[in-house]
Amino acid sequence: MIDFDEPQASDQRRVVLVTGPSGAGRSTAINVLEDLDYEVIDNIPLSILPKLLEVSGKGRPLALGLDVRNRDFSINALIELIDKLALNADFNASVLYLDCAADVLSRRYSETRRRHPLAPAETAQEGIAREQDLLVPIHARADIIIETTDMSPHELRDEIERWFSVGQHASMAISVQSFSYKRGMPRGLDMVFDVRFLANPYWDISLRGLNGQDEAVQKYVMNDARYEAFFQKILELTLLLLPAYREEGKRHLSIAFGCTGGQHRSVALVENLSKALAKHDWQVSIRHREMERRQSGAPQVASRAEA
Repeated sequence: MIDFDEPQASDQRRVVLVTGPSGAGRSTAINVLEDLDYEVIDNIPLSILPKLLEVSGKGRPLALGLDVRNRDFSINALIELIDKLALNADFNASVLYLDCAADVLSRRYSETRRRHPLAPAETAQEGIAREQDLLVPIHARADIIIETTDMSPHELRDEIERWFSVGQHASMAISVQSFSYKRGMPRGLDMVFDVRFLANPYWDISLRGLNGQDEAVQKYVMNDARYEAFFQKILELTLLLLPAYREEGKRHLSIAFGCTGGQHRSVALVENLSKALAKHDWQVSIRHREMERRQSGAPQVASRAEA
């Protein structure tokens, strides 16, 4: 039987219960929360969680990884835990549910050659169906549901950071990324700039096989007469908005540059803006989506102009 001390008037400790079907991204979410300075405990037996929470004190926010692999896992016990946390004034608790389409989960299990925890002697598809049915009541209780079917680990990281960066004065995470318009815009962008108007290095045979991280490509892009005025205005706008967004409590800002193939112009702009922001003491993470896809061996769509 789960039991907590009577609520007391004090600052609440944030607790995030991270759950969802196996293979939907729970481990990635737990790792991101740990990077965000959460105290992370994964796959702890449900029966000892109440005692853990009772003695945990205030401290850092807490993230608990819970799924069918937890010892003594049961839906009733998890629902009881959720309900008790909701009634306890010492905790600000939320349930994060990572969801994913069954066919994508099946593909992930096929790629990793792992057995599903609910179907050790059967097909992964049978285990996936069984687990999704089992978790329906938890899905209904979730405070935040993140659909990971079409997400890369980078996109899931961005989404977790967007929801769970901690502290009133937590530093704002800034990501700057490049992408190809013909493969669609990334999710969750705040500012998007189309740089297809700039001179295209793709048409220079000596530059075609390079990318915007190469000095020769950057010089080619920057030699466009329109580049300098465009770049300076983007930098000025970004530097104007960043403090305002931070003061309003925004914890993540995503800026993206798109071109035709996501290899030359957009990459060069990302590299240059990131360096400029770093000189102004902003911490920036960089992502080049199409280059990552090429490096991972993901199938690519042929195009006449790849940048």
